[in-house]
Formats: sequence, C-alpha cells, structure tokens
Amino acid sequence: MGELKVLRNRLDTWTGIKKDMEALDEVFAMAMEEGGGSLEPEIRALLKDLRDRFDKAVTLELMTGEVDKAGAYLTIHAGSGGTEACDWAGMLFRMYTRWVERRGFKYELVDLQEAEGGIKSVTIEIEGAYAYGQLRSELGVHRLVRISPFDANARRHTSFASVAVLPVIDDTIDVTVKPEDIRIDTYRAGGAGGQKVNKTDSAVRITHLATGIVVTCQNERSQHKNKDVAMSVLKSRLYDLYRAEKDKENQKYEGDKKEIAWGSQIRSYVFQPYTMVKDHRTKFNVGNIQAVMDGDLDPFIDSYLHFLWKGGTSSGVDEDDED
Repeated sequence: MGELKVLRNRLDTWTGIKKDMEALDEVFAMAMEEGGGSLEPEIRALLKDLRDRFDKAVTLELMTGEVDKAGAYLTIHAGSGGTEACDWAGMLFRMYTRWVERRGFKYELVDLQEAEGGIKSVTIEIEGAYAYGQLRSELGVHRLVRISPFDANARRHTSFASVAVLPVIDDTIDVTVKPEDIRIDTYRAGGAGGQKVNKTDSAVRITHLATGIVVTCQNERSQHKNKDVAMSVLKSRLYDLYRAEKDKENQKYEGDKKEIAWGSQIRSYVFQPYTMVKDHRTKFNVGNIQAVMDGDLDPFIDSYLHFLWKGGTSSGVDEDDED
C-alpha cells in the first residue's frame, strides 16, 4: 500500500501538470483572440508555477535506484578542530532538519554525542518518500569558511564536517543478520547530567563481527526500542557496504559515491570575505548562504541528480576553490 501511494502520487503529479498546461493553453488562446495584454501577468505567473512543478517532477523521475524511494539515515561527524568543528556540525544539523521540515518529512533522533560548542556526531532517521534518493547527494565532506565567533582576534577559520547518508532498509530488501554474526552490549546512556542521564542500561551497542561495523542507539528509554533502531541502522550500513563492493566489481556506479576524507570536500560554505555556497562536483553555486543554512537545499539536490543523469562524476575540488 505504501508503494502504491508513492506511485499514485507520481502519476497524479504528471496528470495535474498536463491538465493545468491544457488550461493555460486555452487562456493563452483567449488572450490572442482578444489582442490585449491584460492577461499577460496571469499567464506568466501560471507558466512559472508549471515550470517549477515540471522541474520537480523531472527530478523525481531521475531517482530510479533500488532504494531511492526509501527513507534515510543521515549522520554528521565533526572534523578535527575542536569547538569550531563541533559548532559547524551543529549548524549542518540545523540545516538538514530545516530541509526536512520544508519537505513535509519527519525525522527522529537516533544517536547524539554532544560536545563543547556543538555536536561531535549525530544520526537522525528521516521518514519521507524519496528521502534517500534526494539526500544521497549530500554524502561527503562539507567545508565552512568564516570569521570565527570563538576567536578573540576575529580571524578567519576553516572547519570540516562529514555527512553520511544510508537508506532505511524495509522488508522488501533482504539483508540477513544472523545472531552469531553480532555482539550486543548494553550500557547507560550519556547526557548533560541531571534528568538527561538514564539510570538504567537502556543504551545499545551492536558490533557486526565480520565487518567491524559498530552501531549505537541511546535515544529511547526502552532497551528493546534502542535495539530495534540500532539493528535497522546496522542493516542499512551493511546494505551500503555490500552495494559498494558490488559497485566496485562492476564499476557500474563510478563517481556516484565520494570517499569521505578530510580535504576532499564536496561543498564549501563561505561566509567571509564573501558569501557563497558552491558544490565542487556540479559547479553550481548560490550567493544567498542564509537561505541554504535555513534548509533551501533543493537547487543543489536537483543540480546533482541532473549532473549524474548527464554522466557526470566527482572530479574533486577546483584549484581556484582553495584558499
């Protein structure tokens, strides 16, 4: 039923565009017969709305991967740099949650490790049709350039954070995890103190012995709930690992993924000495950095999907992008 709803929504989108285009054609014909320009503002406004809806529908059609329509686990890790990097990770966390809200999706906190000045790492589960298909464009290292609010001398600083995106694996995609393949540990959840500290061993850590993958969840008070969430994240990471191995053998999706390593940033967010957000893969950039930090990521997502559709690959950072 869930898949049927997604397909129906896609069909209804194109049906609505076709219907409204025919109606606009009639309005245009009427304006031509009258020979006046009184309807021009209305026609232009309707045409712009149709163009925007058409572009979004086309972007949706570009997401044809096996798990593109799934929800997503999004993880942010602060890079080296202490307070600066942790603050940048917190800014990215706010940016992505604002994007989720803009899309009408929902998110749930899976794991959070706070640090002085911000966030050391955070994982959220995002529920929404094609959440993974859109957010996979965010995989990689994100660079921030700004005048540091933590520097008494007001010097310019560069900070890094990595973003990982995994699909939420449902029952239609088979990823088998045998009990003998994992080790499950329980411990008390950490926090800022007081009521935030769990007094029971509700936090769960699952280690996949063969691959060494470790997943933790401490958001829920119930140990069983944390175990279920952690197992779901583990399956997603295993799926991503197995698919990467398969892709490496086939070289079928070359350029779709980028190694997460410091210095190989996919996007830069520059606050000083000018304001610009630039994607180094697609070369797409915007000057309104505040809108981007408020969750306006669709232009970057759309440009990346079209970039892949045209056969583009990640070629690294431009020489003129470095400070």
